[in-house]
Amino acid sequence: MKESRLFGILYYLLDKERASARELAERFEVSVRTIYRDIDTLSSAGIPIYTETGRSGGVRLMSGFVLDKAALSEEERQDVLFAVQVLLAIRKRDKSSTVEKLSALFKNSSRNWVEVDLTRWGDKAKDNEKFELLKDAVIHNRCIEIDYISAYNEVQTGRKVLPLKLLYKSKDWYLQAYCTEKKDFRTFKLSRILRLNVLEERFSPVEYPDRSEVDRKEYSHIRLRFSKDMAYRVYDEFAIDQIETDSEGNLTVTTQMPEDAWLVGFLLSFGTKVEILEPPYLKGIVASVAKDIYEMNKP
Repeated sequence: MKESRLFGILYYLLDKERASARELAERFEVSVRTIYRDIDTLSSAGIPIYTETGRSGGVRLMSGFVLDKAALSEEERQDVLFAVQVLLAIRKRDKSSTVEKLSALFKNSSRNWVEVDLTRWGDKAKDNEKFELLKDAVIHNRCIEIDYISAYNEVQTGRKVLPLKLLYKSKDWYLQAYCTEKKDFRTFKLSRILRLNVLEERFSPVEYPDRSEVDRKEYSHIRLRFSKDMAYRVYDEFAIDQIETDSEGNLTVTTQMPEDAWLVGFLLSFGTKVEILEPPYLKGIVASVAKDIYEMNKP
């Protein structure tokens, strides 16, 4: 327990640069006297930690101090290397230099065992540029202006938002932000951002709220039966515990999804290989759109 707390103090100071003994005591739920004993222990172990008195004083680490590689296990070092691969996947510059330096530091092989490419087929340069601009805007708290096409096919131009977080979910990148027009938090799919302009204006960052439970309540109960020919797509799109397979190999999916234009288009993409079981009225909506498509494209 003590060893865990000692590492916790180091990581905290590396992140915050300075902290009072009382602040550390409250964070690690021990007495101030225990914190001073921990400081002595760390100092005796050769860690350049010291205390300063006065208003701007507190507990500090010597400038330039970094944790020795031994502080990370073999598995943790591999995780760091993998995280770097993912982060640099969207960078234009060569990533081998960074990976090789970390591999040398960790004394790990720099064998190229994984390749990460988070861009779409055929649009790598534009996707990289967009991601890089958004990443910098999030990190430096810069307001952005976007043109965006919604799930209802509405093009919204000049929309000013405060970018808070980049989210990778279900094979797609999203931007979680605060929309100044709607005066509420919104999630934008990166592929639907048609134009992006990073503004000089800055903002004070806030936490994006956890709205998963709220959003989930707005989803509808959906049951679908797919032909066995669509098994490869069904397992791509749905969790395995949502899928039941009958004796003939056909698949029934029970899930929750938002009822919008995207859902209709998604179901139509399966053609005659999907049957809507619930809710019944959704069958009529999809059939009506399919009829309109036929009328528009009939020979």
